[in-house]
Amino acid sequence: MIIFKKKGKKLDQSIYDYLFHNIENNLRELGYGDVSVNKKMKDLNKILYDILLKIEKTNNQQIFDINYSLTTKYFREINEEKSDKFINFRAYFLNFYNFCFDLSLENVIREIEKYRY
Repeated sequence: MIIFKKKGKKLDQSIYDYLFHNIENNLRELGYGDVSVNKKMKDLNKILYDILLKIEKTNNQQIFDINYSLTTKYFREINEEKSDKFINFRAYFLNFYNFCFDLSLENVIREIEKYRY
């Protein structure tokens, strides 16, 4: 979604629907009922937009970088910016971002499934 935005395009609604439909199906397969699924979907939607709005470190450069405070909010085991866990986490997402940014927008979703670090 970030890459689409930076390239000046909008993510197709069907892709967004597909993503959340798969999450909903997986929750139901885990045995959650209708009320629990609806609550979890609402929570996951909030988390997604929190991450999308804050994942990029605020800097004056055009370089993508991971926001450390957001990372520690959702991954409590990462407790130090210079820790190996954060360094590896950051490297993974920077490589993933660069991998996706080089793809054409038509191939982004399809090729993400093939990505390996």
